[in-house]
This record gives sequence, structure tokens and C-alpha cells, in this order.
Amino acid sequence: MDKLKGSQRKYLRAQAHHLKPLVIIGAKGVTEQLIGSVDLALKDHELIKVKFGEFKEAKKEISEDIAKATKSEMIGIIGNIAILYRQQPAPEKRKITIPK
Repeated sequence: MDKLKGSQRKYLRAQAHHLKPLVIIGAKGVTEQLIGSVDLALKDHELIKVKFGEFKEAKKEISEDIAKATKSEMIGIIGNIAILYRQQPAPEKRKITIPK
């Protein structure tokens, strides 16, 4: 997957608007289980929200670490919620079509 352009990020943020957070970062922080949950959610949904219940002051760094660990791309942070995207490798299973 190529690096996303600004217009593509904007499109994905709009698509994520109505989504509910699927993963919540709690007191334990980033664990192997949390990375596994994010990875599974990205596999199923492509575009997800991750809510910060704790570690709100380090949300940007933690979001980038999660994106790197799951080979996804951080689309943005709105409040205490990060938006992550990873394109489905199989074209027939893709749920989101990104404009060029």
C-alpha cells in the first residue's frame, strides 16, 4: 500500500465518522493482546477507531507505535480517538474503495 495522500486521508476520516471505537486502551497500555485485537479488527474492518481511556497525554506516540506494529496507517487523531486504516490485501474482500 502506498502512502496515502491528504485527500485520501480526509475521505477515510469522513468514512470513520460514524464508527464506534472497537479497541480501548486501558490501564495496561499497549500489550501483545491489544496489538492482536487491533490487528484482528483491521483485518475484519479495514478502518477502525481506537479509544484512549488511559495514556491520553502520549496518544500520538502510542498510535504511531500501534500503526507500525500492525502495518497500518494512522489517519488521524480526533480528541482521544485514533483512526487507523489497513487495506485488505485481497481486492475482492475490500470494503472501502479509496478515491485516487
